[in-house]
Amino acid sequence: MEVRALCIRLLIIVLILQCAHDQKVDAVSLRIVPNKSQFFEQESASFYCGEISHGHVLYKMGEEVKQCNKTSKKTTGSECTINPLHARDSGEYWCGTAGGKRSNNIGITVTAGSVILEIAAVPVMEGEDVTLRCRNKMISSNIAADFYKYGHHIGSSSTGNMTIHRVYKANEGLYKCKISGGGESPESWLSVSLPCVTETQRDHPACHIYLISWTVFTVVMVALLLLLVGLLHFGKATTANNSPRCKCNSNYDK
Repeated sequence: MEVRALCIRLLIIVLILQCAHDQKVDAVSLRIVPNKSQFFEQESASFYCGEISHGHVLYKMGEEVKQCNKTSKKTTGSECTINPLHARDSGEYWCGTAGGKRSNNIGITVTAGSVILEIAAVPVMEGEDVTLRCRNKMISSNIAADFYKYGHHIGSSSTGNMTIHRVYKANEGLYKCKISGGGESPESWLSVSLPCVTETQRDHPACHIYLISWTVFTVVMVALLLLLVGLLHFGKATTANNSPRCKCNSNYDK
């Protein structure tokens, strides 16, 4: 009975993990090019609904939800390119389908100001290095900048770049930068996720190793399950063969 219960629990675990993995792979996803959440006016941005040709790029401006009127359908999915960007294009963007599926949100800020912080718009994988870049609209060369998280100073750079090595969940938060005498950027959220969750992440070489490892893990779990089932049947057969048998004498003493 203990082996049978273990088999059932193992089967349930495999099915739950497989379903969770499949949901991640099949989820509707949205990505942005270039991958940043802050833009100067007159720059451009393209949104892609990966592998969903019947999806639409939607965005929320204030309390009103609109459909990107520049969405074009392609064999690899739907995309929306906004060029040039204006401050009114700031907001939350996502991919929606007729069936009611909704992708991850991507928030962008378009500013008429002179400073932006270039920070990833989509979640970055735990363990990766992330570089924050402070840019001045009028100066293309590197410039000294200070970086802040939740308003607290976290570092300075003479080049305008700051790298966070091997990010993890604790690095999530609102970031901004300041340039002495040049102003400061808006705040943007840095999101950190488990590896290989989004479509963009799944294109990463590290995710290929993860997917191979997941496949091997699934095969091993199934093999282990079959082994336990075999042991269960073998144990039953052994018990049946070794059980005591009644030896009856057909000759009665008179």
